[in-house]
Amino acid sequence: MPGMQMPGMNMPMPDMTPAAMSLMNLATGTSANPASWPMPMLMTHFGSWNAMLMGTAFVADTQQSGPRGGDKLYSTNWLMGSAEHRAGAKGAFQADLMLSLEPATITGERYPELFQTGETAYGRPLFDAQHPHNFIMALGFHYAYEIAEDTTFLAYFAPVGDPALGPVAFPHRASAGEFPEAPLSHHLQDSTHIADDVVTVGIAHKKLTLEASGFHGAEPGENRWIIQQGAIDSWSTRLWFFPANNWAAQVSVGRLVHPEALEPGDQVRSTASLSYTRSNWSSSLIWGRAHFTANDRNLNSYLAETAIPISRKNFLTGRVELVDKDELFTYGNTFRIGAYTMGYTRDVALFNYVETGIGANFSMYSLPDAIKPYYGAHPLGGNIFIRLRIKRNT
Repeated sequence: MPGMQMPGMNMPMPDMTPAAMSLMNLATGTSANPASWPMPMLMTHFGSWNAMLMGTAFVADTQQSGPRGGDKLYSTNWLMGSAEHRAGAKGAFQADLMLSLEPATITGERYPELFQTGETAYGRPLFDAQHPHNFIMALGFHYAYEIAEDTTFLAYFAPVGDPALGPVAFPHRASAGEFPEAPLSHHLQDSTHIADDVVTVGIAHKKLTLEASGFHGAEPGENRWIIQQGAIDSWSTRLWFFPANNWAAQVSVGRLVHPEALEPGDQVRSTASLSYTRSNWSSSLIWGRAHFTANDRNLNSYLAETAIPISRKNFLTGRVELVDKDELFTYGNTFRIGAYTMGYTRDVALFNYVETGIGANFSMYSLPDAIKPYYGAHPLGGNIFIRLRIKRNT
């Protein structure tokens, strides 16, 4: 069961029952990175409450080549706090709040990212750009109860949250921690990490966790400062397998009712992922497919990413993606895009409770000949960034 150890926690925490520990190691919603990941967070307790604070901010300058490339200085960021309390002898309650200032730090409702698609800005579909996250990325409430030894009942309600669908969302995924930008496959794999009116129940038994969710299927609207609401019209189910502390695997499927504002019909999303962490080295393999009911079309995505520490303060990063894109042009043809990113981050000790890094990454792309006149034969992209991340307790 995820969370049966507390990575990065070097201080005693009161009342940490198995139910409580299953909650405190969650990444977002009910998803979990491998338990061996030294989760960067501050932990403390106030009376009988256990509290956690974690967050990351990037200040990035993006430069891209070609007719559709763009340049911009912006910040991606998020801050999350959790508070957990025992509920009876075998139960635990936890509340989560996650905030982002991206509606203010990403102007024009987008930052440039070649071949990225999904959602809208000013009533028009976004392409070659990524949207900001909502100010309230998550507001959720968990309950866990130890039914028997090695078996825990899990419940989750979130006005804004993450249903049981897909891998750990990229802002919180251990292997994606040194990337300031979203993967091109985001909207085929983990875009439901900000969904409205989420209800999830699950059973965790030893190395397996089975979950089911109901939620509102529409993507967030363009007003990123408010909490939106909608009928629970969509569903998903996910099976986690944690064979050892270093590994986390999941398969999931869900039906989203009218997720895209400007696209008719529903979407059936299927995903599978495998993540591995050993010390500060984390890697993920992810597949995601969207089936569109309006035109009986399938889009596939494949992602491999890694963050490798070559010393205590130096990280090499890599991400390879193959993604089907059908929103790059108004006529809706599908094109398979390859994105190949390499990067480097150097940690610099500046603050006691913040991991500060200076880094850069560089992306090359493969694309069909038919769209090279619009992008150039060899489009390129790059980021120079400063990364600020809350440091785990020492």
